[in-house]
Amino acid sequence: MGKKKLSVVIPCYRVKRHVLEVLVGIGPEVDAIYIVDDCCPEGSGGHVQANCGDKRVRVLFHEKNLGVGGATLTGYLEALKEDAEIIIKIDGDGQMDPALIRQFVRPIEEGLADYTKGNRFFCIEDLQQMPLVRLIGNSFLSFLSKFSSGYWNVFDPTNGYTAISAAVAAKLPFDKIDRRYFFESDMLMRLNIFRAVVLDIPMSARYGDETSSLRIARIIPEFLAKYVLNGFKRLFYTYYLRDFNVASIEILMGFCALLFGIIFGARMWYISVTTGVTATSGTVMLAALPTLIGIQLILAFLTYDVGNIPKYTLTNLLQERPRNDAQ
Repeated sequence: MGKKKLSVVIPCYRVKRHVLEVLVGIGPEVDAIYIVDDCCPEGSGGHVQANCGDKRVRVLFHEKNLGVGGATLTGYLEALKEDAEIIIKIDGDGQMDPALIRQFVRPIEEGLADYTKGNRFFCIEDLQQMPLVRLIGNSFLSFLSKFSSGYWNVFDPTNGYTAISAAVAAKLPFDKIDRRYFFESDMLMRLNIFRAVVLDIPMSARYGDETSSLRIARIIPEFLAKYVLNGFKRLFYTYYLRDFNVASIEILMGFCALLFGIIFGARMWYISVTTGVTATSGTVMLAALPTLIGIQLILAFLTYDVGNIPKYTLTNLLQERPRNDAQ
């Protein structure tokens, strides 16, 4: 197996103090590095141009801020144009160790995965240095992401340390992927639609004096709405548009039965309370039975969905990498 051409994409926004250190840590196994200055008020891109002599580095500039997702996709497009085979994305704030690049790339090279992502929750000892608000927020978002993306085997969905096969990246709908902080989570849903194999890579986060514009309390409501929307999109694409099987029936009938049981039961309870007339056992059963059946059907669907995680990689099947429409 020959060496793959590796490209690294680094979105830059308020990372002037750390980005040069990140570049120094990128090893010789990487062939190209794309710095994407996302209209950085600190001029991170110009700072790299003036102080970095690494011939592999190219600096790309955005005239307006597009967000971390928009900056990453800009880097993806440039890497695809220059025939990258695996594209790694790391942040420029120094929280991600460039020495781990080989670990992220190896599963893709060996045909075990199409996309790899970091997971900071493997080692309990490492969690002690993670701020409590991030720990709680990531745990909550990770559970929502499992339903939304269909990857019940991965955790830490907002982790931005990733690597992707260029053959798979070229098939992604760049114009539809979220441009802001939801980028990594949205990527997972899009990858599941293509049945790409995703693998977690254990890593430790490094927290220093960097500042983050991400506010957990602010983004959780936004993320919750987007996770729910993506979850329903995935269910429709996977179980109704592209396929129809027993799970399609289970989730539809389960949801309808549960909804009927809850609404009917609530209405009968309200009538009983307001009139003072005790509901009959038949009325209670008419509310309880659909509720219980609905729960059982939904649990049966979830069991099927957990076992429906993509298992066969796409990279080796894509003999010719199609050109993305966004290019």
